[in-house]
Amino acid sequence: MPRARLHHPRNEQVRAVALALALLSVPLAGARAQPQPQAPAGASSPQLAAAQASFESLPEAERKAIQTDLIWTGHFNGAASGSYGPLTFRAINALKAPARGAADGMLNPAERRALAQAAQAARDAAGFRLIADDKTGARIGIPARILPKRDVSSTGSRWQSEDGKVTLDTSTTSPGETLEAVFEKATAPTPNNPGRKITYKLLRPDFFVVTGETPTGKFYRRLASGPSGLRGFSIGYDKALSGTIDKLVIAIATSFEPFPTGPLPAPTAVASAASASVTGSAAAAVPVRVTERYGVGLAVSDRVVVTVAVAIDGCRSLRAGGRTARLRGSPEGGLALLDVEGGPALAATGLRAEAPGESENLVLVAFGEESGKRAAVALPGQGARVGAGVAVFAPLQPGQSGTPVFDRQGRPAGIVTGNPSDKVLIAGVAPQRAYAVADSAALLALMTRAGLTAQVATPGPELSTGAVVDKVAPSVLPIICGL
Repeated sequence: MPRARLHHPRNEQVRAVALALALLSVPLAGARAQPQPQAPAGASSPQLAAAQASFESLPEAERKAIQTDLIWTGHFNGAASGSYGPLTFRAINALKAPARGAADGMLNPAERRALAQAAQAARDAAGFRLIADDKTGARIGIPARILPKRDVSSTGSRWQSEDGKVTLDTSTTSPGETLEAVFEKATAPTPNNPGRKITYKLLRPDFFVVTGETPTGKFYRRLASGPSGLRGFSIGYDKALSGTIDKLVIAIATSFEPFPTGPLPAPTAVASAASASVTGSAAAAVPVRVTERYGVGLAVSDRVVVTVAVAIDGCRSLRAGGRTARLRGSPEGGLALLDVEGGPALAATGLRAEAPGESENLVLVAFGEESGKRAAVALPGQGARVGAGVAVFAPLQPGQSGTPVFDRQGRPAGIVTGNPSDKVLIAGVAPQRAYAVADSAALLALMTRAGLTAQVATPGPELSTGAVVDKVAPSVLPIICGL
């Protein structure tokens, strides 16, 4: 199983800073100013290096989701690149400071859950949704409750606050205009507006960013060059609103895709009566026929894998670990057994007798997208309760239903029956939340009814996450459902 890769801290910080400068202007005034521990002076600091190693062990989608959530809570004003550096270190410590959490630059599961909830509350308050702009072809996040007024022009779309103090425009440029020429116009002195000044400008071969101020306002503009011409957006707002709008500018800039590919990863509708009444509202994503669905399974004998019914429902064909599989009997209680054909014997492992405890630290092993391929990933988890049921709080993503849950001794304690793809995604990422788990008692009962010998693992020493992954990797298989 591939292990999490650790990148050189200095290289990652250089890339993160470069991307942040390309995306943003100078640190925004709206970023929450709280007393906070400073990052160690050097990237080689043991404390920063330890925090980075912990962060980089997470899947890329979760790393970016954490940074995006920190943007929404007002603690982070960099780019959600997934790379860890002093900005992320300080942001996490600022988030933890009010509760006097350890200033170690890391989030435990309870802190991650609190961050996710606070960020989602901020998104909901703003009515933030990713939409496909039919006037330009770009994708962009729109805070519909803050900008409920919608209008269109020949070159783009406009969203505006009720009082007209905040305006967001998307645009395309006239045929024949070059990025360099538009940049020169955008940064040139304006005799008719002598109080206007440029506070930041950056020109690259494929995009530019310009920010500035007037005596009463602030503005941000980004324009990108691509095969379909020039596409961009700009936002202008009253300086008095900086505390609220500055972080929205970062969130909008993070969401912006000038030349998107593939289907829209989140609902396109923007919940606003005003916008719904305007001709030319956001276009729905072009439907793409899905031919495969993914899940995860756990080997429980030399030829049998247990997974969840939702991962195999309606499948015309099944593969487990690259080998043909077929359903054994009928699903029971949301669980399903698969007989795996051909190849060597599977590496089954004994199950833990007891269910995951509440707040128990756990390790989940699943499969996710990496460079266009399904690759194994280790995820942190924490035992939880949903009513009287067993659950795990973890950063699962679509295609990871059936993920096995292991204790710190490497013993399987259950599998996830919840479906991470059944929730609204935020910029294509499922927020961390609690998922229902079929515990080991349910798995043992299912195996006994199917005539399989149920193995119970004996207790052992506590292991590191890496050691747990090494121990359990052979027993975890990707499930592919052909539709």
